[in-house]
Amino acid sequence: MDQKTLPQPRLAPLPPETTPELKEQFEATQKRMGFIPNSMLIMQRDPKLTRAFTHMSAAIWSPESKVDLKLKRLISHVASRSAGCKYCMAHTAEGAAKLGVDQRKLDEVWNYQTSPLYTPAERSAIEVAIAAGCVPNAVTDEMFTELRRHWNDEQIVEIIGVIALFGFLNRWNDTFATPLEDEPLHFGEAHLAAQGWDAGKHLR
Repeated sequence: MDQKTLPQPRLAPLPPETTPELKEQFEATQKRMGFIPNSMLIMQRDPKLTRAFTHMSAAIWSPESKVDLKLKRLISHVASRSAGCKYCMAHTAEGAAKLGVDQRKLDEVWNYQTSPLYTPAERSAIEVAIAAGCVPNAVTDEMFTELRRHWNDEQIVEIIGVIALFGFLNRWNDTFATPLEDEPLHFGEAHLAAQGWDAGKHLR
């Protein structure tokens, strides 16, 4: 599609300097991600919400996490795909690669049940993430029992926390049709297109 014919964003991302009181939050995000996502540049119209979101994100991605951050990225990716958010799919896949997730493992994530690249513990978490990303929620007691075989209560709270955070982000970005930034867009085109991904309404 010719760039001149691309539709306008539903609500345009604003430059970060629009809200000086969020400078600390934007700088922390820039340091962690390498750029400030358009989702936050839209959200800054409500500084309290932006600060709350930043605090939640910092807790989810804390280096003190009891669940490996690489697995958390994979969990966020499958939950986002299950929810149908192409913006978040690209972001989470690129984020997984930046954390050092082997591309083969990312490519195999939808074969998690049989792939030797995944452990039984990882499979239990991914299965719950896929089911939890559905509407209505499709997590069963049997899935949760399997999850508890491999993870303690604190770890389970972290796993569900990732899924819940992306439940918010999936709906936020899908509703706003948030424009994809160059880095996740190019990663999605290079690594996710073969699985049927395209930027869709997020190419603006």
